Amino acid sequence: MRLKKQLRESLKNSQSTEIFDGKKTAEKILLDLKKRIAGGKTKPKLAIILIGENKASKIYCGLKRKAGKRIGIRVIILKFEASEKEENIIKKIDFLNKDKFIDGIIVQLPLPKSFNTDKIIEAISPEKDVDGFHRINRGLLKKGKNPCLFPVLPSAILIALTAANHQLKRKKIVSLVNSKVFGENLRNFFKLKGIKIKNILFKRTPLLKFKSELKSADVLITVLGLPNLIKGEMIKDKAILIDAGITYLPKRKVVGDVDKQSVKGKAVFLTPIIGGIGPLTVALLLKNTYLASQKYG
Repeated sequence: MRLKKQLRESLKNSQSTEIFDGKKTAEKILLDLKKRIAGGKTKPKLAIILIGENKASKIYCGLKRKAGKRIGIRVIILKFEASEKEENIIKKIDFLNKDKFIDGIIVQLPLPKSFNTDKIIEAISPEKDVDGFHRINRGLLKKGKNPCLFPVLPSAILIALTAANHQLKRKKIVSLVNSKVFGENLRNFFKLKGIKIKNILFKRTPLLKFKSELKSADVLITVLGLPNLIKGEMIKDKAILIDAGITYLPKRKVVGDVDKQSVKGKAVFLTPIIGGIGPLTVALLLKNTYLASQKYG
């Protein structure tokens, strides 16, 4: 009898975590863009710089091209070998900057270790920086000003949090990031929206060091790419979890930073790694490309 009660309670808890439908939200954005583009005179164009043979990067590029084709945005993927000289890639970006038919440019991350990521991103014109990572755009955010184009991933995270339907300004929000640049961009973007966020730069440091921070966070954002790192016992009851860290494991298995089964029933809201933040970032990237074509094209 006791076992049956525990099973019923477990089932009840497993159903109490709201799973965010990023595909549905992204589809609304894409359909709106399709209508706007169909009514325009020109079709926006996005150029993607793809360097090396990273499997995840190839998949992402394919998804962006497929979504672009659906709504009328031409996505051009420029492939380079990992052995390519950095100066040649920068020359190609400079050529794209001057090409009046190219509205947006992104560098698909991560790059092979031999490349200077910041230097390559800085080569992109701020007006064509549809990912929102250029130093000038980051600097404008830091000063509390609107950048040329809002950063894609922070924007996607905010949309997901808004869907959680909680008063964010009263919540303790903690983000786990492995990039200082991204962490600052995320914090400054949220600050511009009137929301305070605390970054924890996590680089193979034992999570035990941040145990109290995680346990007291009303909202936990994780962008690490460390499979199933966050367990149910690490988080606060009724926590909101934004999982934007993706890892591709053998046999085509894809997992996030959050152990989904472990947090079920304890977290009140979770973005799944498949159909969560990913589709939103694709939709917002294409939206930025459209906006760039209208503002600067």
